[in-house]
This record gives sequence, C-alpha cells and structure tokens, in this order.
Amino acid sequence: MSRTYKATGINLKTQVLGESDKIVTILTPEFGLIRAVAPGARKHNSSLGGRSGMFVVNELLIAKGRSLDKITQAQTLKTYPGLAKDLGKLAASQYLAEIVLSQALSEQPQEELYELFNEHLHRLESLSSANASSVLAHLAHGVFHLLALAGVTPQVQGCCLSGRSLKPDFTDPKWQVGFSIPAGGTVCLETRERLLREREGARRGEGETNNQYPMPHTQTIVVHRQEIPVISSRLGAMELALLQHLSQPEIMQIDGARDRNWLSVEQILRQYAQYQLGRPIRSATLIDSYFAANQP
Repeated sequence: MSRTYKATGINLKTQVLGESDKIVTILTPEFGLIRAVAPGARKHNSSLGGRSGMFVVNELLIAKGRSLDKITQAQTLKTYPGLAKDLGKLAASQYLAEIVLSQALSEQPQEELYELFNEHLHRLESLSSANASSVLAHLAHGVFHLLALAGVTPQVQGCCLSGRSLKPDFTDPKWQVGFSIPAGGTVCLETRERLLREREGARRGEGETNNQYPMPHTQTIVVHRQEIPVISSRLGAMELALLQHLSQPEIMQIDGARDRNWLSVEQILRQYAQYQLGRPIRSATLIDSYFAANQP
C-alpha cells in the first residue's frame, strides 16, 4: 500500500506546532477532513508558508503518518484574497468554516460540503458593497444551506405544532410568529395559546375528578398530550419573510429589509445551529463586533 496520496483541499484551520511547523485542518472532497503537518511553514522562505494559509485551495501530496499525516508537496489552485481585505467578509467566512468543521467527517467523501463551502466563500468575496446588511444576508444564506445539507434545516414555511403554512402579514405592524429552537422552527402563536388554554382546562377538569372517590374496578387511561414548545424568540413579518427566502439558491432582495432584520435572522440561525451542533460558534463574536462597529 502506498504511503503517500493525493488530495485537493481547502484550509479551514491552522495551529502552531513546534518552532517552525503548522498543523493544517483541510477539507477535501475525496477524504473529508484531514489534519496534516506543514513542515517549516512558519519560516519566511518556506514554500508551504502561503499555501498553508486560511481558505487556500491546494492540490496536495501527503505522506501518511502514525498520528498525523505530512504535506510533502502543495500546489495552489485558488485563493480568496478579497476575504482578508474586509473584516466583515473575513468574520463571516470564519463563522461558516467553524460550522463546516463541526459537520465534516474524516475518511469519507465530502464533495457536496466542499463545493457548498467554496460557493459561499466566492459569494462573500464577490460582494461589491460589503455593508453590514449584505454581509449578514450572505452569512445567513450560507448557514441555512449548511444546515440543509446536514439535514437539520429549521422549519420556517409552516407551524411546527399544526403543520399549517405561515404567511407574513405586512398589513399588521404588530403581527408576530414564534420560533422554538427545541421544536425545530416556527410556531403559530395563536395555535400555541389555544393549546395552552386547552391544557389548563384539562388540568382543572382532572383536579375536579381527583377530588372524587375513584370507582372500583375502573380502568386507568393515560392520555399523551401534544408537547407545547418554549418560544425562543418572536419574529415580525419581515424576519419571517427573510427566513423563508433563505432556502432559495440565490439571496432574494426584499424591499424594506433593514440591518436589524438581518441581525435578528442571523442570531436566530446562530442559536439554532449551536443547539444542533452542541457547541458555541466562537467566530460569531467577530460578527457581533463588526456589526456594532458598522451601525450608523
């Protein structure tokens, strides 16, 4: 069996190793996640220096090792220089990379994930006017698509309780819909309130029944009630409309959408993604700082 293999991959994470080396975590379409040593990459004259940077796509020759593989050759195929030139684009890219790292598997093909991640990096880099709203919109779009690929997309087209479709009501400025992270998506607030009233009524009825002496030889019947989810946040018509359009291949421009609307959408998806991944998205703090610094 050959001790070397070829792979094409994009760098997602780097770590310092020793005095001059790096450990690079690479997403490849052929083998999934690979962690490999880039020897001498931190030396200023190293050929692996620039090739081991974040979001660089390389054609690699890798030698197998006992604990870590080692990069022996790297030929750069693509870079995303526009990401490093803009703090918002860079923060959004690192945010998406962190989700990819949590989803990607090792020793298994990850072609769809590889292509999707590169596609959204390209979209971020191509933004001509990288204001807070456009960065948040493209970030939310990427997060939604990554969740969809993992099979954990939040339900946003209908109510998680009733299954009925939800349509934003722009005629009522006070119109709202709930979003429940444990339930997996949007919840009609009227349906939830009705179920709460019915449960309260049933409890009162049970209390009256329990005060009476039980009849002998009666059969006990256990009724399983529908779980009523906790509401994690409330969305207005614009936030729901934006969420519903994120499943589309391209970002849909909706008249009237403001920075605060996209911020609400991003924060909901962030909380939902963290719940599904079982860990915080640390890069999200960079987005918070970027948004705070770019508020008018």
